[in-house]
Amino acid sequence: MRAASDLTGSDLAELVALRHALHRQPEVSREEARTAAFIAAALEGLRPAQIVTGLGGHGVAAIFEGAAPGPSVLFRAELDALPIEELSGAPHRSEVPGKGHLCGHDGHMTFLLALGRLLSRRAPARGRVVLMFQPAEEDGSGAAAVVADPRFAALRPDWAFAIHNLPGLPLGQSALKAGVVNCASQGLRITLAGKTAHASQPETGISPAGALSRLIPALTALGPGGALGPGYRLVTVTHARLGAAAFGVAPGEAEIWVTLRCLADADMADLRARAMALVGEVAAAEGLTARFTSHDDFAASVNDAEAADHLARALDALGLGREEGDLPMRASEDFGRFGHGGTRSAMLFLGSGVGYPALHNPDYDFPDELIPIGAAILHRVARDLLG
Repeated sequence: MRAASDLTGSDLAELVALRHALHRQPEVSREEARTAAFIAAALEGLRPAQIVTGLGGHGVAAIFEGAAPGPSVLFRAELDALPIEELSGAPHRSEVPGKGHLCGHDGHMTFLLALGRLLSRRAPARGRVVLMFQPAEEDGSGAAAVVADPRFAALRPDWAFAIHNLPGLPLGQSALKAGVVNCASQGLRITLAGKTAHASQPETGISPAGALSRLIPALTALGPGGALGPGYRLVTVTHARLGAAAFGVAPGEAEIWVTLRCLADADMADLRARAMALVGEVAAAEGLTARFTSHDDFAASVNDAEAADHLARALDALGLGREEGDLPMRASEDFGRFGHGGTRSAMLFLGSGVGYPALHNPDYDFPDELIPIGAAILHRVARDLLG
């Protein structure tokens, strides 16, 4: 593994310190006000042509202009952390109870801050670079909110790229391919309503217990999983609740939470419709009413072939190994929405190390050794496209 980086030793020390500062103060989706202010302050010292704040919530974008007309290239990182208690022994571990940067978004932000340093010293020859610090990736709402923000129209790029670290791959090794790399997914919250009764007279009420017991296996059967390929569908029951926690009351309501997962966006509407129709039939047969709400809506992430090729050439030029790995993966990522509307987009997955704690694990901590590698990849892509 080798990766040429124009960052100095002083740069790297300061960037590691920035990453550790971000790591100590994690904020979850749609609450990233302090993180966004920290990023905006760090960007101001790099003298971009423009800084836009409040995009799609707490999103921050920095624009670096080239001297001549040319394409617009966006690089994306995520602002948010997870509602999970960090259990690592790192000296920079989270200082916020119940929250932690356990997916590496602090490291991804540092990639972009490193790229901003390099662009501040040598602007692109043409076009422009947009460093996009996106809010609310973890709940799937952030990219959609940024793209829907009226101010994003002026920033809409021709190209969009992102890096996500991935434990299990050797440090600095990349997984990259054209086509689908992350599944689409959506959370469906189902509420069943009947009528409570005294536990001594359950026949006077309408209990959802029978419907709940029928629906859990029936919903799962709609998406049995299997090999990732055309038509792939997976339905996972993630939570179920029946009535009140009381011995004297026969239940009159219940909830089921399911995650619907497909390889292609086009299949999601059909899977959702089938799930809702099934619930409606069972509820009607049991004398219940059903209500539905949607949550954590992720589009599939699909790598454009030409954009993926730019990433591949950057990896090859830097002497960094690459493979297709286990792509596509079942997990979802909302970067795919930046590839809608004519933008050519691609994401690569950068190895955090074999045997490294998994993403979302309480002992995970982004490896600082990846900072110069990720920065070098993004800088090479920017230079190749814009000079």
